[in-house]
Amino acid sequence: MTQRFVGRCLLLLVFILSAAPVHAVNPFPDAAAAYLVKSGDTVFWSYRAERRLPPASLTKMMTALVVLEKARLDEIVTVSANAAAQKGSRLQIEAGEQFLVRDLLAAVLIRSGNDAAVALAEHVAGSEKRFAALMNERAAALGLRNTNFVNASGFDHPDHYSTAVDLARLAEAALDHSIFRSLVVQCGIDIQNITGERSFQLVNSNKLLGFYDGLAGVKTGFTSRAGPCLIVAAERNGAQVLLVLLNSPKRWEEAPRILDRAFEHRAETDGSRFARLQGSDRSEAAGEGL
Repeated sequence: MTQRFVGRCLLLLVFILSAAPVHAVNPFPDAAAAYLVKSGDTVFWSYRAERRLPPASLTKMMTALVVLEKARLDEIVTVSANAAAQKGSRLQIEAGEQFLVRDLLAAVLIRSGNDAAVALAEHVAGSEKRFAALMNERAAALGLRNTNFVNASGFDHPDHYSTAVDLARLAEAALDHSIFRSLVVQCGIDIQNITGERSFQLVNSNKLLGFYDGLAGVKTGFTSRAGPCLIVAAERNGAQVLLVLLNSPKRWEEAPRILDRAFEHRAETDGSRFARLQGSDRSEAAGEGL
């Protein structure tokens, strides 16, 4: 067996090990009921990431994804009495009011408006129930095996659930859409109804926007059963980290700490990988000289 052959085997082993998920250590045991931290295809750390939990308004990522794939941004949505009557986080839009799809999408992703979410669901599918069926079809297409949606807003229901693994995959699919990416990074914008008679100030519920370097969204959520939830993506030096926190009482403190640790880990891993590759190159070069 030549040194050249050994060097190539070692190189192959390096790539296999570097692509393997990091599951052995749970460095954030009290961060959330379930969490997942990944960069690209590599999972750095996770805890109960396959556990089915209520996703609260993280649901609205799927709502937005289905709307983006089923409707045009310049379509006009007429608000129904049912949509206007939604509770919780809402814009207080009125029955009969009309909005562009793009403006209601902003209300869904920035303000987390339940009334806007239902108005869009009814516009796309005729009813929220039929829209939920579209959400589940899209979930199946994405391979979200432990996810089921009952409504467009994220209200608690025994059959409305997801996992950290599935929500990470959903976030990645949604972030592939430029409109989605452009909205979830907005700290706040104003929208109007079609007539311009009423305007609405949308303030993002993501408290890390404008405070954490490189943050690229994505979505917050909270219900009594789900607890505080958060999905965030951040980018530094060409690397992206995605973090999912489900039922994280200290999400605003935990998220920056975990993101910082993930970027440090990414840098250490890349540095170590580069050193190993350099060593392999030297071994192969030495073998060629024999």
